[in-house]
Amino acid sequence: MLSSNSTNRKLYIISAILIGTIIFVFFLSLNMGTIKISPIEVIETFTGKGSTQNFNILYNFRLPRTVIAILIGIGMAIAGAILQGISRNSLADPGIIGINSGAGFAVILYIFFIQGSSFQAGPLSVYIMPFFALAGALVAAALIYIIAWKDGVTPVRLVLVGIGINSAFGALIIIFQLMMDPRDFTQATIWLSGSIWSASWCYVLALLPWILILVPIAMSKFQSINLLQLGDNLAKGLGVSIERERGILLLIAVGLSGACVSVGGGISFLGLLAPHLARMLVGPKHQRLLPVAALIGALLLLTLDIVAKSLIVGSEIPVGLVLSCLGAPYFIYLLIKE
Repeated sequence: MLSSNSTNRKLYIISAILIGTIIFVFFLSLNMGTIKISPIEVIETFTGKGSTQNFNILYNFRLPRTVIAILIGIGMAIAGAILQGISRNSLADPGIIGINSGAGFAVILYIFFIQGSSFQAGPLSVYIMPFFALAGALVAAALIYIIAWKDGVTPVRLVLVGIGINSAFGALIIIFQLMMDPRDFTQATIWLSGSIWSASWCYVLALLPWILILVPIAMSKFQSINLLQLGDNLAKGLGVSIERERGILLLIAVGLSGACVSVGGGISFLGLLAPHLARMLVGPKHQRLLPVAALIGALLLLTLDIVAKSLIVGSEIPVGLVLSCLGAPYFIYLLIKE
C-alpha cells in the first residue's frame, strides 16, 4: 500500500509540474510573434480590457494555433503510446511506420480531385478531411500489418515494413503534388512537413471531437494494453480477446493520428518521443503512462512551435521539421540499441 501511495504521489507531482509548465508555455506562445504582446496585455485582452488589435491577433490567429498544438500533441502522443503498447515495439510511431503518410496521401487525393486541386479548404472541407485522413491511415495500417505478418509481427519487421510503406506513400504524394499548380504545391509541401501556421477555429472544431471521444476511450483501455504487452499466449490465458482488443486499439491510434495529420500535416516522431519520456518518468504501466504521455506531447509541440516561430526573424519553420531534427537522432539511437 505504501508503495502504491508513493507511486500515485509521484504521478500527481509530475502531472502537476507538466500542467503548470503547459500553462506557462501557453501564455508564452501567445506573447511570441511578429507583434509582441506582453503577458499583461494578454491578460487584459482575456478580461475584455485589451485593444482591438490585440484581440484580433490573439483570438483569430495565436489562440487557435496554440490550442491546435496542444490537441495534436495529445493525439499523437496517445497514438504513439498505443502503437508501442500493442506491438510491443518501442520504435513504433505513426509517422515512422507510414500511418501519417497514408493519411497525408488521402488528404492530398481529396484536395486534388474533390477540391479541384485548390489547397485552400472551405469550411465544410475542414470537417471532411479528417475522415479522408482516417481512411488513408487505415489503408496504410492494413498494408503494414499484412506485409509484416509472418507467423506474427516482430518489432524489427514492423519498423522496416513501415518505413517502406512510408516511402511508397511519400512518392505517391510527390507525384500528385507535381500535378498541382506551383502555389498549391508550395502550400501542400509546407503542410505535409508539419505546419500549423494556417490554424483557425474551424480546424480546432474539426479536431476537437476526435480528441474528446478517442482519448478517453484510449485511457479506459489501459488494462488491455498492459495485458497485450505480456505476449499473446499469456494475455489469452488471462481472458483477453486479443484480436478484438488489438483491433479496437489500432483503430483508436489510427483515428487519432489521421485526424491530427488532416489538421497539422505530417508531424513525425512526437508519438515516439512522448511515450518514451513518460515511460522514464512514471514507468511502463499504461494507467500512468497514457495521461503523462499526453501532457508531454502537448508540452513538446507547444514548446517546439515557439522555437519554429523564433528561429528565423520574419519567417518561420514548420514545427514538424524542428521536431524531426530532435526526433530523428533519438530514433537512430533506439534503432541501434534495439
